Amino acid sequence: MSKRAVLEVIALDAEDAVAAQAGGADRLELVTDMAADGLTPSPTTVAGIRAAVDIDLRVMLRLADGFAAGDVDRLVGVAGELRAAGGDQFVLGFLDAAGGVDLAAVERVVDALDGCPWTFHRAIDRAADREALRKQLACLPGLDTYLTAGAATGVDEGLPTLAAEAARRGEPGYEQTILAGGGLRLDHVAGLREYGVTAFHIGGAARPDGWQGPVSAQAVARWRAVLDTPAGP
Repeated sequence: MSKRAVLEVIALDAEDAVAAQAGGADRLELVTDMAADGLTPSPTTVAGIRAAVDIDLRVMLRLADGFAAGDVDRLVGVAGELRAAGGDQFVLGFLDAAGGVDLAAVERVVDALDGCPWTFHRAIDRAADREALRKQLACLPGLDTYLTAGAATGVDEGLPTLAAEAARRGEPGYEQTILAGGGLRLDHVAGLREYGVTAFHIGGAARPDGWQGPVSAQAVARWRAVLDTPAGP
């Protein structure tokens, strides 16, 4: 029997979370400030969402626009506050000025997570060397997912990269799940599933009125229906 495809939806508040779960989301990515492409939400927001839904939550650890870690001491402190608020899964990713992974910053934050599952987000799509980044992170505890479009510009341009990386699943540095997202559309899904991609991430696609409007349960349900349709041979 084929495994159910994972649908992750960005949520900004409890209203979004409830609608996403009602539409069939398996997991939420919790952020604030989408004008900066998603920053860390407050512990109060995380606690409220945790009380409102019972699906998995992945909380963003990103304090400012861009992919520099910034104040790592503050990041570590925020991670502790979010864990105390009920966060037990996270999203993070830091690059240095040359586009390499900021391994020291990632390791410090991951150490503070103490084994919690986490996603390395689309910083991989801005990395100077994706393969080197994957191999440097391969042994870090808790890393189980890469959120990636395959290219900084989005899935349209990144499809060949996603196909190539999916084909390497199980190799050192490629054991983690590919969570496809970033300009993702419903018409991408069939091809991605043929490549072996089994997890999908949406933000604006769940919001018919744009980022100023809430998540629509009906929009999420359309994605759920497509993902639940048996993949081709």
